[in-house]
Amino acid sequence: MSISGVLDLFRGRPHHPVGADGRMALSDHLRELRARLLKASMFFLVAFIIGLVVYDPWLLDLILDPYNEAQAALPGVETKAYIASAGGPLLLQLKLAGVAAIVASSPFWLYQIWAFIVPGLHANERRWTRVFAAIAGPIFFLGVATGYYVLPKGLEVLIGFTPDGLENLVEFGEYFSFFTRMLLVFGIAFEIPLFVIMLNLAGVVSGKALGRYRPWIIIGTFVFAAVATPSTDPFSMLMLALPMLLLFLLAEVIARMVDRSRGRGAHSTDQWDDDAVSPL
Repeated sequence: MSISGVLDLFRGRPHHPVGADGRMALSDHLRELRARLLKASMFFLVAFIIGLVVYDPWLLDLILDPYNEAQAALPGVETKAYIASAGGPLLLQLKLAGVAAIVASSPFWLYQIWAFIVPGLHANERRWTRVFAAIAGPIFFLGVATGYYVLPKGLEVLIGFTPDGLENLVEFGEYFSFFTRMLLVFGIAFEIPLFVIMLNLAGVVSGKALGRYRPWIIIGTFVFAAVATPSTDPFSMLMLALPMLLLFLLAEVIARMVDRSRGRGAHSTDQWDDDAVSPL
């Protein structure tokens, strides 16, 4: 493949992808999707290589700290972490560098998701691209940091069930899977209200509808938090549910502001909502 061909792969979107009817051809959609995936993959690869370089001791200490903190909080419980196989250390290094790369590159691949959706929005709505790019990454980091903060408490509760006279052996691969799920669940969950705003910008859901279904959103958030958190303690559930609810309320406020700025009334999404919930 020539250099110009490679550049075309990353360029993705043609110069004038949207026709006079406001639509984009399927081939242009696929070309842009390919370009977005390639850009996100290249950025992930760079972050992955950096993760391999700083694996020992920085990343390794980072993943061990929650376990060490939980271990220190349980002086009466004998617990020890171990690696089960000869290839375990290498596999652990690759997995840890991969997870670190996903988190570190999150602002970039989140932006690629939003940039792929932008052509479907009106021109006056595309200014939200920069806002999304500026907010999505920090919110994901906030979710990951919250998960990292509550992780020692969850480990303390789980390891604390060890009966007296027995030693708790923590296989490091299983611990890392638990660690990863905890952080990614918090990070992705914190992004859900932001995607609600995206749906509002796309005209799928209105601020009025969010307000109408607010009680169900609250119940659903607590159910989601109870199911999604790998640990069984209520502290982790609350630390996931409460920030999500605050972000949902903020999303509703922003959605209502967007609706007012558009002049959206009963003839748009709200009319559909009224029909959907009206009694038979």
